[in-house]
Amino acid sequence: MKKYGLIGYPLTHSFSKRFFTEKFERENTSASYENYEIENINLFPGIIKSNPQLCGLNVTIPYKEQVISHLDELDVAAKKVGAVNTIKTIRNENIILLKGFNTDTWGFEISLKPLLKEHHKKALILGTGGASKAIKYILAKLGIGYISATIEELKENEIRYSGINKEIMEERLLIINATPLGTYPNVEACPLIPYEHITRHHLLFDLVYNPEVTLFMKKGLLKGATVKNGYEMLLQQAIKSYEIWNME
Repeated sequence: MKKYGLIGYPLTHSFSKRFFTEKFERENTSASYENYEIENINLFPGIIKSNPQLCGLNVTIPYKEQVISHLDELDVAAKKVGAVNTIKTIRNENIILLKGFNTDTWGFEISLKPLLKEHHKKALILGTGGASKAIKYILAKLGIGYISATIEELKENEIRYSGINKEIMEERLLIINATPLGTYPNVEACPLIPYEHITRHHLLFDLVYNPEVTLFMKKGLLKGATVKNGYEMLLQQAIKSYEIWNME
């Protein structure tokens, strides 16, 4: 039986396990999907060695960047993004090759593109963590300029949240929440930006998918903006992961 799984910490709410378990049951596929909750990335090699039927893994926080040093190869997107969320395990007799992919890029592009209008030429990304790297990769591919708001040390194309003013909000009509703020159960949280400057021309994309409508999205809706959560992105990256695991 083929085995797949997810590494991360903590793994209290796993979309992936539920999605793949239901998929295998629905399609009568002889496979299983398990959560591998590890407190340290150095425990990762042990998972590979102790699970000889493991064909692939998904990777979630906080290991999307840390896992790279344990891999043998990266695909083009993962290399450019600098983060991995999908690992393909290639076994040939006693040799094990681990190749990293980033399907967050695929999921984000598929989910975002139908909503883009001519005026969505510049973006404001909220957050600079691992999730934001896939976002930047796709925005660059689509020719959309961006800056990122951060609470960390400032780097190129980054600003403080306190620096987000009326001018920035009016210029950047695509706003993407790449932070976990607003995720259940902390549904009363949202990024601190001047929502009073949002208009009907804005598109607010939230990578959070639980709850279905976050406070970030609600504040956009009140101003007539178009909003979308991260569920389709999550779904599409999972589908792409499965394709990768089973391609020759």
